[in-house]
Amino acid sequence: MPKNGKAVKRELDDDVTESVRDLLSNEDACDDSFKKSSLIVGDHGGDGKECDVEEGGSHGEEEEEEEEERPAWNSKLQYILAQVGFSVGLGNVWRFPYLCQKNGGGAYLVPYLILLILIGIPLFFLELAVGQRIRRGSIGVWNYISPRLGGIGFASCMVCFFVALYYNVIIGWSLFYFSQSFQQPLPWHECPLVKNKTSTYVEPECEKSSATTYYWYREALNISDNISEGGGLNWKMTVCLLIAWSMVCLAMIKGIQSSGKVMYFSSLFPYVVLICFLVRALLLKGSVDGIRHMFTPKLEIMLEAKVWREAATQVFFALGLGFGGVIAFSSYNKRDNNCHFDAVLVSFINFFTSVLATLVVFAVLGFKANIMISKCVALNTNKIVGLLGTDIERSLIPHHINLTHVNQVSAEDYHQMIEIIKGVKEDQYQALGLDPCSIEKELNKAVQGTGLAFIAFTEAMTHFPASPFWSVMFFLMLVNLGLGSMFGTIEGILTPLIDTFKVRKEFLTVGCCVLAFSIGLLFVQRSGNYFVAMFDDYSATLPLLIVVVLENVAVAWVYGIDKFFEDLKDMLGFTPYRFYYYMWKYITPTLLLVLLCASFIQLSLTPPSYSAWIQEEAKEQTLHFPPWGIVVCISLVVMAVMPVPVVFVLRYFNIIDDGASGLATVSYKKGRIIKETALPGEDDDASLIHGRSPSEAPSPMPGNNIYRKQSGGPGTDIAPNGLYGIGYLMADIRDMPESDL
Repeated sequence: MPKNGKAVKRELDDDVTESVRDLLSNEDACDDSFKKSSLIVGDHGGDGKECDVEEGGSHGEEEEEEEEERPAWNSKLQYILAQVGFSVGLGNVWRFPYLCQKNGGGAYLVPYLILLILIGIPLFFLELAVGQRIRRGSIGVWNYISPRLGGIGFASCMVCFFVALYYNVIIGWSLFYFSQSFQQPLPWHECPLVKNKTSTYVEPECEKSSATTYYWYREALNISDNISEGGGLNWKMTVCLLIAWSMVCLAMIKGIQSSGKVMYFSSLFPYVVLICFLVRALLLKGSVDGIRHMFTPKLEIMLEAKVWREAATQVFFALGLGFGGVIAFSSYNKRDNNCHFDAVLVSFINFFTSVLATLVVFAVLGFKANIMISKCVALNTNKIVGLLGTDIERSLIPHHINLTHVNQVSAEDYHQMIEIIKGVKEDQYQALGLDPCSIEKELNKAVQGTGLAFIAFTEAMTHFPASPFWSVMFFLMLVNLGLGSMFGTIEGILTPLIDTFKVRKEFLTVGCCVLAFSIGLLFVQRSGNYFVAMFDDYSATLPLLIVVVLENVAVAWVYGIDKFFEDLKDMLGFTPYRFYYYMWKYITPTLLLVLLCASFIQLSLTPPSYSAWIQEEAKEQTLHFPPWGIVVCISLVVMAVMPVPVVFVLRYFNIIDDGASGLATVSYKKGRIIKETALPGEDDDASLIHGRSPSEAPSPMPGNNIYRKQSGGPGTDIAPNGLYGIGYLMADIRDMPESDL
């Protein structure tokens, strides 16, 4: 033994004691992973030199590493509201009720619930789990799972960007109607009058359609006759779009610290409005007819394949799967959060929100249908009065019906007259030109999307007492629903890019919003509505389905379902139900492939077309896209999915090395993030626990066994700081048990 051996031993003991003391002193800070999660990143594009930085400062010749503190949600409630705000959007209000009415009323809820359990919840749980486990955005998550499938994250970003472009335009439309609602009467209450030198007459375009239809197409959009007629910018909508993007930018500029606070209002306010609307609508005449029509099941329709396809598509889009927003939000969670509970909770909140919105929509449409039937009855009763004594004998009119005041004839009395006349005048009945005035026929006029929100619903609200108040509430609700979804969509763009390229969030947010507003000017020209329809139909449907199929396959078959289940057990503290094992591995990918094929076949068989408003005829007409429009439609799909094969080819042929990601500041190999390459004898476990490079560890001496737990002992699933586990292996140590970290 050397003569200075005691000194060396004493020095080692001191270092060990100091390191243990350092670990214990940092225990509380490490447990606070709900607030911060550190990830060391550096430039891996150089000559592979290590960057050694000590706690007190840096050596002159050493490069300095940056330590990123990952933000976190202030509370679990804020996080749940963010996920609910993202998943509950405009589609819940104007798409789900339409599908419910079209596909069998209350019977449609059965296939929807079945597919929510088979597709929706498993995939939502999967996205929440990978985001929370890997604590990165969509690009980082799929690079981590398999670098060759890293293009999935870029494809998600592309789809998010395309959707954000037109989704904010809809928020701009809602802002315009909101600003016009502070008037009594509402500006779309009746048709405008045109005055000339000799006379005053009703605007012909409005007279041929309706006041609300005219206001939407002519006053708000000033729409052109087809997509080829640009017609210049609509300045009113341009200003509204600028305001919408400014709101998004200000809310997102500080990340979840700023957007999280906005969520309290943007996520909860729509529920207040929907409940108020439901209570008010139930007090109106005819609302019960609408709800009864809505929930009258048509069981025979359930057997049609189209119903199941549309239900699966709605489940898919209602939860926001594939956008990357779900992954981005969950990446700011603490590592041991019960994301399985979150997945089930948010999915069912989304479902019950859709049912609540459907109740409101059909209660209001029932009231509107009742008004339309009253007008129809009055008009046709006048016809009957004119036909009395000539084509219709007076004896056919029941004695209790008084035809002197046609406005007082009820729908029941009118239908009684019609049945008698129809029975007597069987051959001549059609020639009389009498309308049956059926409330069922009126309620069967299926409307969705902008037709529901800006035409049917606005028309119904003009008949509400205190209509400006309800109009303000309704369009403010639409703005909030849209903003909640926009926050998640923009987060799906920003978080992956910030995690991967380490740019300043403020600069990236402003740049993204400015770029999106500039491109969004395409949607606020006179033909802009047609481009919104084009992007809605082609930029999201197929690309998102492809993205989610690849996500499912990447986790279940590439990363390995067994390994993923171990990750979940390590993260959640319990093993998820075996149900998810079979869903993720077999059932869900099979159903997704069937849905993808069905959607592809439908798009292939249906020529690309759009609904155009023809000014002279004052009605909608289906037109086919011109050749350049078809090229744009195809380009949207190709551009969205192109990153997947491009990244795969580049990785496969090692044009981009798996261990480095070009401009990116984080390098990946399958199943792990590579921070630094430890020198022999320096893979100090303390540095892993503290999230530092080996040279930053408190002790300069090798310490491979200082913090190592005994295998098989209690609490061996996670490291002392609760941050690193199965997925976070920093070096190729095949035989090293997880507990050693």
